[in-house]
Amino acid sequence: MKKINLGIVGLGRMGFTHAENIVERIPEAVLVAVCSFVDEELQMAKTKLGVEKTYTSFENMLLDAEIDAVVIASPSGLHGEHIRLAMKKGLHVFCEKPIGVEVEDIEKTIEVVEGYPKQIFHLGFMRRYDKSYQYAKQKVDNGEIGDLTLIRCYGIDPASELENFVKFATNSKSGGLFADMAIHDIDLVRWFSGKEVKRVWAIGKNTTYPELDDLGDLETGAAMMQLEDDTMALLVAGRNAAHGYHVETELIGSKGMLRIAQEPEKNQVSIFNNQGVVRPTSQHFSERFKEAFFREMKEFILCIQDGKQPGITVYDGLESTVIANACQESVDAGKMIEISK
Repeated sequence: MKKINLGIVGLGRMGFTHAENIVERIPEAVLVAVCSFVDEELQMAKTKLGVEKTYTSFENMLLDAEIDAVVIASPSGLHGEHIRLAMKKGLHVFCEKPIGVEVEDIEKTIEVVEGYPKQIFHLGFMRRYDKSYQYAKQKVDNGEIGDLTLIRCYGIDPASELENFVKFATNSKSGGLFADMAIHDIDLVRWFSGKEVKRVWAIGKNTTYPELDDLGDLETGAAMMQLEDDTMALLVAGRNAAHGYHVETELIGSKGMLRIAQEPEKNQVSIFNNQGVVRPTSQHFSERFKEAFFREMKEFILCIQDGKQPGITVYDGLESTVIANACQESVDAGKMIEISK
């Protein structure tokens, strides 16, 4: 079967993770081109990954006749434009979350994606490809914990990255805490429950870096959600976990409950020293979800080869952003927000 030739735009930590997986772990694909505005990233792609074709213009990369598909890991505000350009060039598209930051822009993207049904579109909600989450989903779907009553999600970045984030937020728009980070947990709520969110109430606080107030962003936020069947969901999102990268999910049902990653363990090693018994923890998303990132990219390639669309759709991207935006609106307005359909 023909190998799939890929181009990638965006070579930050997320983009480079995808690029490494393509080059080192997916023999069905070839990374033939990369695009970045940062010269150091292009040089790294050449020296570390052996990619010969480098571009500083996404539009110019799309003119490369050798490319079959693109991976979009550019800043969130560019995702919609990049998706539409690539689809119109006849290319398959994998896009990192979110699909966009403005609903009107996402709706334009959906219209374009729907216009090219034979091209594969894949959205990067990688937690759906984590084996622990897939195991829990199977248990829920099989009714082993009964009817879901409450879903609780923690998603907190390490404190060691907070200063860098503040610098980023000063120069770029992240989309806000809920659209930038909690969107993964929002997707999990919809995925596990199979239901839509009908109202949200969210709050937030900036403690370590109060200057985030002026930037319209949050260090820590929390949201309470009510789903269309009255199932409840509680989200805690943040950027200041002292112990590392903390992602935890709890599913409470009428017959039992499940917890996924109650402790963000790095491995199965316990350290016994003068601090007591210590369990090392994951420090970055690329470490905790290393296999999930690989498995979602592998799925994208197989979908192209098999001519089938993945389970994650453009509508999952739209609904997650609608909910994330409603959470931010709730913070700004200080009131519960109804999500109209």
